[in-house]
Amino acid sequence: MAGLIKRSDIDEVRSRTNLADIVGDYVTLKSAGSGSMKGLCPFHEERSPSFHVRPQVGFYHCFGCGEGGDVYTFLQRMDHVSFSEAVERLAGRISYELHYEDGGAATDHGNRARILAANQAASEFFVAQLASPEAAPGRSFLGERGFDQSAAERFGIGFAPRGGVLMKHLNKLGYSSEELVVAGLIGKGERGDYYDRFRGRLVWPIRDVTGQTLGFGARRLLDDDKGPKYLNTPETPVYHKSQVLYGLDLAKKDISRGKQIVVVEGYTDVMACHLAGVTTAVATCGTAFGVDHIKIVRRMIGDYDNADTTATGEVIFTFDPDEAGQKAANRAFAEEHRFAAQTFVAVAPDGLDPCDLRLKKGDGAVRRLVTTRKPMFEFKIRRELAVHDLETVEGRVAALRAAAPVVAGIRDSALGIGYVRSVAGWLGMEPTEVQNAVTAAKRTAAPSGPPKAPQQSQSEPASQPPPEGFGEAPAQAGPSIMSLKVDAITRLERDTLMAVLQHPDVVGAELISKLTQISIAEPSLAVVRDAIASLVDRALEPGWASAVADEVPSSFSTFVKQLSVAPIPEREERIAVYCVQVTTDLIERDFLRQKRELLGVLQRMDRESDPERYVQTQRDLMRIEADRRALREET
Repeated sequence: MAGLIKRSDIDEVRSRTNLADIVGDYVTLKSAGSGSMKGLCPFHEERSPSFHVRPQVGFYHCFGCGEGGDVYTFLQRMDHVSFSEAVERLAGRISYELHYEDGGAATDHGNRARILAANQAASEFFVAQLASPEAAPGRSFLGERGFDQSAAERFGIGFAPRGGVLMKHLNKLGYSSEELVVAGLIGKGERGDYYDRFRGRLVWPIRDVTGQTLGFGARRLLDDDKGPKYLNTPETPVYHKSQVLYGLDLAKKDISRGKQIVVVEGYTDVMACHLAGVTTAVATCGTAFGVDHIKIVRRMIGDYDNADTTATGEVIFTFDPDEAGQKAANRAFAEEHRFAAQTFVAVAPDGLDPCDLRLKKGDGAVRRLVTTRKPMFEFKIRRELAVHDLETVEGRVAALRAAAPVVAGIRDSALGIGYVRSVAGWLGMEPTEVQNAVTAAKRTAAPSGPPKAPQQSQSEPASQPPPEGFGEAPAQAGPSIMSLKVDAITRLERDTLMAVLQHPDVVGAELISKLTQISIAEPSLAVVRDAIASLVDRALEPGWASAVADEVPSSFSTFVKQLSVAPIPEREERIAVYCVQVTTDLIERDFLRQKRELLGVLQRMDRESDPERYVQTQRDLMRIEADRRALREET
């Protein structure tokens, strides 16, 4: 049995890895000032960003759900891998050779790693087979749709031959048939015989946001293939169709950069869009666009709640004009309220999907399809009106009743007013009639969204409001940065510890040492200060904040991580001055406290009865004042 990875290697890989790069594969991050970044939490659904990342410190923390940790923790939670596998994956990313206790080799971390490796081997096999004579129907299929060899290579398209060739190939590479069944690459019959799941089909690899192949989608080519038109990998430990979007690995950078995503209905539509220059296109994989897909999209585009919807991203849906496409449109509209971004619908005038549109009218037509999209609300309202006879009074009234709830659901008040006028024009009614119907629809509509938190009663103790964008404090054991009292002293103590944990090199060893000798009023912050005091000699070493988090009692570890990632309230160019100043202010405040206490002692003391103590108290006063002046001169 292999030994454990050496601790020194674990620390080295962590120090060489930029946490923001890893998190950025899953979450669109934006600057939160002073070396902090934030985005929508990947661990729970939220509308305002409360997920903070501090790359320099190496910690992330969500102030909404309480999840936090380092780069290894993040990979373990996101990809459901073991600690050792997370270390090995990051080591491979930076080409770092790991060493194991007793000279052992890497351990087998269970079937997830084996499945991913088998999928990668299968993907390479399929790609190679596309050039075989047997794959001629697949090459013809692609060519007839305007996709050449370079397009096939760009999207990793391959061909699955018949005859159990894939299973034999992977068996030779060391993968057992049972492993391949778990991976969804082969099936097992009732009599215990194994067979390739994909046979005589064109194959698309379905990858996660990091580019790892999770599964495959296969298109029927041959007349004697009685299976479904498209056959996907079944649910496996790594592939969950409701949680993946085809093409996201290729589109993620442009989606994040442009705050736009185009949702199409098939693999060839994604290809057509990308080749035509619409590089933000993705598709679902054999399932309807649902809540889990929305979570992925919102993280990618940084979809934050915003009263001004014109300042948010764009989600554009393309639908086929057939019945299935119309059902998809209805489902998309039903979930529209989950987006803060603007939602649109793009439908070609002649009902062509993006693949056929590109083939018949060229790349420019695909780009125009996206640029001429209609707002989701307009699309939905016009569909409601289209089923009524607007030439009759009864038809117009029925149309108004159908359209009013749609207008009532518009979040942006300015847009809502605009649509009231538009509906009035389309129906030939007065705007006041439409507005009255919309108001009535709002009154009868069921409340949507999560319930608001109850207001705090005046008898409850006040708590420290979280910095902007932190979200609500999660229920957790131990202290939280959001449960601190509201007063200037606690705020100063909190901000000082944040500066020391996040920028120890700026604060400097001397000031940190002085900080450890003063009094901290807030008990939970005093515990953190005590941990800092015990590790003060390591303050300027890598992994400083992690060491402090390990030093405090376990129930305080999350608290330290919160302090290590919380945004410091100062501009980046002034961060050095700020950190030194806030630490100095806290130390000087304690000097003033000591001075005040000693002056009170002197006033109460009888100089004649205890002259030695009187003199010593005066000396202590002089020493404190000298230390205070020296502190000012140093800063």
